[in-house]
Amino acid sequence: MRIGEGHPSLPRYFLIGGTFLLIAVGLLEVYSASTVHNLLTGKPELGTIERQAISAAIGIPIMVIAARLPVRFYRALAYPLLIVTLIMLMMVLALGEVSTGGNQNWLVFGPLTIQPSEFAKFALVLWGADLLARKEKRLASWDHLIVPLLPMAGLIIGLVMLGGDMGTSMIIGAIAFALLWIVGAPGRLFTILTGSAAGLATIAVLIRPSRVRRFTAFLDPASDPQGTGFQAMHSFSALSTGGWFGVGVGASREKWGSLPEAQTDFIFAIIGEELGLIGSLAVLALFALIGYAGVRIALRAQDTFVRLASGAVTAWLMVQVMINLGAVLGVLPIAGVPLPFVSYGGSSLLPSMAAIGMLISFARTSVGAPETGDGAAGRTDMLSTRAGAASSAVAGSGRPRPQAQRKEGRTT
Repeated sequence: MRIGEGHPSLPRYFLIGGTFLLIAVGLLEVYSASTVHNLLTGKPELGTIERQAISAAIGIPIMVIAARLPVRFYRALAYPLLIVTLIMLMMVLALGEVSTGGNQNWLVFGPLTIQPSEFAKFALVLWGADLLARKEKRLASWDHLIVPLLPMAGLIIGLVMLGGDMGTSMIIGAIAFALLWIVGAPGRLFTILTGSAAGLATIAVLIRPSRVRRFTAFLDPASDPQGTGFQAMHSFSALSTGGWFGVGVGASREKWGSLPEAQTDFIFAIIGEELGLIGSLAVLALFALIGYAGVRIALRAQDTFVRLASGAVTAWLMVQVMINLGAVLGVLPIAGVPLPFVSYGGSSLLPSMAAIGMLISFARTSVGAPETGDGAAGRTDMLSTRAGAASSAVAGSGRPRPQAQRKEGRTT
C-alpha cells in the first residue's frame, strides 16, 4: 500500500456510512417538513414520512444485493434496463400524469407512482460504460467515441425534456460528459459539446414562459418577493434564521406554508433552519465522503467498465447535489432537482441506493481491497500464472534466483 492511499476498505465505509446517515437525516427532516404541509392541505399527517420510510426500507435490501453482485451482472443489465427505461419514458408522454407545475414526468399504477427519468440516469451509466468499454481500442476515432453514445443520450434527454423536466436533463447530460471525460475524449470535443449544450439550454428556457420567469427570478428574486421570487426569498430566510446551531428539529417556521416544496427540492433550506450552519456543513461533509469514495474507486479500478461506471455515478450524484444546493442558495436557477438520499421521493431514492450498492461492489473487488467472486478468481489466476513462470525460470536455469524471487514477491 502506497503512502497516502489509506486503508483499501475506506471507500466502502464512506459509502455505507455517508449514505445511511444522509437517509437518516432525510427521514428526520421529511417528517419535520411534511407533517405541517399535510395538515394544511388536509392529507394524512404521517402519509409522506410513511411513504418515504417504505422507500428506504425497500432500498436497503436493494443496496445490499447490489453490493454483492459481480461486474458481469451490471454489464448484462445495461441493455435490458435501457430498453425498459426508454419504453417507460415514452409511456410518460402518452399516459403520464401532469404535475401542478405543468411537467409530465410520472406514471401512476394504482397506489404506485414512478418517475422513469430517475431510472434513466442509472440506465445511461450502465449502458454508456459498457458501450465504451467494448469499444475501448477504437475510441481514437471520433465516430466510435460519439456514436451511439451521444445520440442515445440525446434521445433520453429529448424524451425527458418533452415532459418538461430540464433539471433531470442537465444531470443526464452531465453523465454523458463524465463518460467521455473519463475515457479521454479530446478537449475540442468538449468545447463543441459545451457550446451546443449552452445553445440548446437557452432555447429550452426561451420557449417556455415558466422557465423564463424562473431565470429572471434567479437574477433578482427581491424584485418580485410575492411572485416569482417567493420561493427563493423564503429559502434565504430559512437559512439565515438557522444561525450556527439552528432553531431545533421540528421548530422551523418556514415549513408552515411559507416555503413551497419544503420536503422535496428545498429540504436543505429546512435543514439549514433547524440544524443551523453546523448541521448543514455536516450534511455537505457526508456528500463529500461519498464523492471522494466514488472518485477513489474509479481511480483504482483496473477494469474499464468499473472505472467508467464509478466515475459516471459519482458525477451523477455530485452534479445533482450541486444543482439542488445552487437553487437553495440562490447561485443557480431553480431546476426542481431533489437532494439525493435526503429529499422526499422513492423514485429518486431507489436508483441512487442501487448505484451506491454497485459502487460498494466495485470497491470490494478493487485493487488492495478484500476480494471475492470474479475479482478474487482473477487475482488467483494472475498469481498462479506468475508462480508458474517463476518455477519455469528456476527449472530452466538449474539454480535458484533469490533476487528475482524477492522482486516478484514485492510485486505480488
